[in-house]
Amino acid sequence: MNSTIDCDLLVVGGGLNGTAIARDAAGRGMSVVLCERDDLGAHAAASACGPLHPAVPSLKRQALSTLRKALAERENLMRIAPHAVTPLRLAVPRDDGQQPWRERASRMLADRLAPRQLLPASRHLDLLHHVAGLPLKPQFSQGELVSGCRVDGPRLAVLNAMDAAEAGATILTRTVCDAAQRGGGGWQATLRGPGGAGTLVRARAMVNATGQWATRFLRSASNIDLPLPLVKCIRLVVRKKLGHPCSYLLRDAEGRSVLVLPCENDATLVIGDGLPHGGEPGAPQVSDADIDRLCSLLNRHFTARTSAADVVKASAGLRLAVHGDGAAHELPHPYALRLDRDGPPLLSVLGGDAESFRRVAEEAVDQLAPLLGQSGGAWTAQACLPGGDLFGMAPTAQGVLGFGDYLRMKKQAFAWAPPELIERYVHGYGSRVDRLLAGCAGMHDLGHEVLPGLFEAELHYLIRHEWAQTAEDILRRRSRPGHLLPPGAAAALESWLAATPAVRGGHVVKHA
Repeated sequence: MNSTIDCDLLVVGGGLNGTAIARDAAGRGMSVVLCERDDLGAHAAASACGPLHPAVPSLKRQALSTLRKALAERENLMRIAPHAVTPLRLAVPRDDGQQPWRERASRMLADRLAPRQLLPASRHLDLLHHVAGLPLKPQFSQGELVSGCRVDGPRLAVLNAMDAAEAGATILTRTVCDAAQRGGGGWQATLRGPGGAGTLVRARAMVNATGQWATRFLRSASNIDLPLPLVKCIRLVVRKKLGHPCSYLLRDAEGRSVLVLPCENDATLVIGDGLPHGGEPGAPQVSDADIDRLCSLLNRHFTARTSAADVVKASAGLRLAVHGDGAAHELPHPYALRLDRDGPPLLSVLGGDAESFRRVAEEAVDQLAPLLGQSGGAWTAQACLPGGDLFGMAPTAQGVLGFGDYLRMKKQAFAWAPPELIERYVHGYGSRVDRLLAGCAGMHDLGHEVLPGLFEAELHYLIRHEWAQTAEDILRRRSRPGHLLPPGAAAALESWLAATPAVRGGHVVKHA
């Protein structure tokens, strides 16, 4: 071994759940090491969250309690990260094959349970006299307008890791956990970093936050077999303008949600979730059948025809389905925590989504803290993620409701730059745009424009502060969901990185 690290908690997995747990634990005073075999948030979904509502009439007190917490969490996430979690209104066309009374009853109940400060209640929508109905077929004349939020999952994973590092956590990207076993009163894990460098980590407890690989890791570390099905989320970017910048929530024949969102360059982002996946964990392929299914659903609702030829980008991700096959279920509780106390603790995170990560982390650390002799309480609901402190350190509704005012203020402060560039910076970095542009007084201070709108100053920031090491890392952080890259973008970035070796390293510069 090249080195040895002793810590309270080893977190394996640098997705949303893993980075949020590292952040929460470090903020409570624990010594934390996090390892991620790829880039932070490389397998996190960048998507939107549709409306939450329970199955009616099968309601239980537990379901109502869980629903209330989930609805409140949406507004809480918008407060702590107003630049990465933004409100969204979705048009839901009413399908003759559905049961409208059930849908309306569910949403009325959700409206009663949900906080009303940031996300408005649902309302009836006459699609014949509303702009959202313009691209729809005439038979979809009625519907509802409901609230959701748009979430940048990879961005949130990086922000959680930044906050964890600034609280003292050690973040190791591109570092594989080769082996982990109990021994010596704790966990002993062998980590293998870039270039084959080995590190022995001795931890009092370990968290398995490996996402789709969680059951496999649990089996290798504790010999516990816990089979859970995998479901697939498909994201298509379609070069097809629907006629108006509205967002839609559609239902397929099995009742699964399909989100249709406008994105840059007059394209449309289509997200279908919950499809059964019979293969192994990894990088799933988007099949022709997947594309045809989503195109057929679009063609059923919209007048503009969409075919596979219109799909300019297709990707897929996997997650564990803790409630069976991933279809809609009664409880809006997409995760489960499994604590193995047969020796030093091992907590496994099963499932989860882009809007439950903070609650997952809080519950996980609440379970581990007493076992590690830690008395610090929950804190993340009252602390902004990096860049979220637009109007002060504490999260407030003003960060969401006043985001436009903050954006105008920054455009005035950096009037020497194009307004659209400052807008992208503020959406991407929030208040940390000031650190990104520190010392810049004109466009010449941003350095060479490596790609359209991507200057060397931003590249240096991503590498020094956000662990970006490759062109793919940089593009993941810079691009919004549905963004289409110019041809040769990755090659141009790799050439720049190769010519600028001094910037490689991917470590966070800690700030007081």
